[in-house]
Amino acid sequence: MAIQVTLLSHSPEPMRSLYMAYRTCYSQLTPRQIANRIEDERITDAQMKEFIEERLKTGHASPLEQVAFEFGISGVSRAFSHQFVRHRVGISFEQQSQRYVTYKDGEFPFTVPATVEKAGKTGRFQEIMEQIGAGYEELVAAGVPAEDARFLLPNATNTNFKITVNFQSLLHICDLRLCTRAQWEFRKVAALMRSEVNKVVPELGRFLQPKCGELRMGYCDESEKDWAACPIGRVRPHKDVLFRIYESYRKGELQPLRDEDWDTIEEKETAAASEPY
Repeated sequence: MAIQVTLLSHSPEPMRSLYMAYRTCYSQLTPRQIANRIEDERITDAQMKEFIEERLKTGHASPLEQVAFEFGISGVSRAFSHQFVRHRVGISFEQQSQRYVTYKDGEFPFTVPATVEKAGKTGRFQEIMEQIGAGYEELVAAGVPAEDARFLLPNATNTNFKITVNFQSLLHICDLRLCTRAQWEFRKVAALMRSEVNKVVPELGRFLQPKCGELRMGYCDESEKDWAACPIGRVRPHKDVLFRIYESYRKGELQPLRDEDWDTIEEKETAAASEPY
């Protein structure tokens, strides 16, 4: 079963909600007065967007908890679900039960990782799943409750979720799970959640990035070894590099530009100026 992520609903007028939450913190106006100014268009959509983006830069995060998104997620593995439920703050989960759902004829949906296919072991993988399904069916037929027969089911077994998550928590999920170090299945789910938000509130969806994104931290805080191996590491600095540059600056160790450096700069500028438009 292919992974599916569907945005079921979200807070009405999320940009308005965020603007009012932030403006309430930074204004003498009451929330009702702020709402009136929005309604009579003394405060425009463009002004709300600009104000929110400036507040996001400051790291003031609590107003983001006032906007929520509901998702339906299906076709994910139990291996994924064990990682997913570790996100506990600002998110509510409902998951398909293996106690109350009994798989008929021992047939259960499961995920075959691409690495298994690449290794040429898809047939063997499916054979093992069929054996597990047969064992599951045998137990159920013998009167073993589904909640006990499920002990045979593997991490590859598919499951479904209905979740509600506030925007602050969704930002954190994407910070971690859009990172190239995250497992491929979680990266896929996070990317699909981001895509769904982008369809309805692109002003917020654009902030759903890995933590090294230019709208998030802007640098990598994983190990330097992992950063060096990252396919996008070449366009994202590592935090230790930044700290070393700062330390050199603090100690006065940064060298001034030399005459030959200026010659190089001027040569490039002259060459660029001579190029035809």
